[in-house]
Amino acid sequence: MRSSRLVEVMLRLEGSRGATAQQLADELGVSVRTVYRDVTALSAAGVPVWTESGPGGGIRLLDGWQSNLGGMTGEETSALMLLGVPSIAEDLGLRDVTAAAQSKLLGALPVPLRAGAQLWRDRLYVDAPGWFDGPRDNGDLPVVASAVLEGRRLGIRYRKGNRVAARTLDPLGVVAKAGVWYLVAQHRGRTLSYRVSRISDATVLGQPAVRPDNFDLGAWWTASVAEFDRALLRFRCRVRLSPTAWRRLPRVVGVEAARVEPGPPDGDGWVTVDLLLEAEDVALDQLTVLGGGVEVLQPHSLRESLRAVGEAITRRNG
Repeated sequence: MRSSRLVEVMLRLEGSRGATAQQLADELGVSVRTVYRDVTALSAAGVPVWTESGPGGGIRLLDGWQSNLGGMTGEETSALMLLGVPSIAEDLGLRDVTAAAQSKLLGALPVPLRAGAQLWRDRLYVDAPGWFDGPRDNGDLPVVASAVLEGRRLGIRYRKGNRVAARTLDPLGVVAKAGVWYLVAQHRGRTLSYRVSRISDATVLGQPAVRPDNFDLGAWWTASVAEFDRALLRFRCRVRLSPTAWRRLPRVVGVEAARVEPGPPDGDGWVTVDLLLEAEDVALDQLTVLGGGVEVLQPHSLRESLRAVGEAITRRNG
């Protein structure tokens, strides 16, 4: 990722009075020697950067020199976050703006640095939606995103089951998870998530949104997902697993359900664990995937169901 770091150094020095090599090293998380190598590379690429030793010295750009990034609009600057994720830019209605921002960014780079950026552009594509998901109605997403970015309250109609309710929300952010968009917002003092495909008649209101101090969207979402996963786990069972089945357990039952401490391995290397899964029928489907590497100890009903599945497989494949 050296090309990215070189651009970061160039932008850090642009419009400033310069910085010492140690300051740049601390900001970029690299060594001072690496900073000097980067300065040499920028100079070789045609960027007028120079160093001055002694007290008050440092690394500077030639007075008055600047890249072409100053011509970017505010919308294009915001769209830089979406480079390489065309499906998200499309959903937000920012496909053309993102393409313009990408072209300006490449044009602003010194010619020797464009090759690395172009390489990633040509050889990296992020496909966010899942394999088997059909298109969703995210027609209100651009309005929702506008309310989030402008810090304005949002009026919506929200469909949940057969009921549609009007809501006035304080939007806090939007989240894209496996191609599904969610609005995170406050309603009557509670922070909740709303699936955007269930939102209709979204309207940005004139009142400013109320945003909690130091709200961290990523941290809230991570905690919310973990809490939701834990709330689903209500069915207790005890199983004995082979070494292979134990390694596969997180992929089969989910990471949250697999956060268990096994008992000591027996003479065959098998371990006994107490699991908390969603429901007995779900547990049966999940544990069947482990094949001959699982033995249900409790409850008896799940053990009998798994035995019946095994006998049916044997009959049909005997």
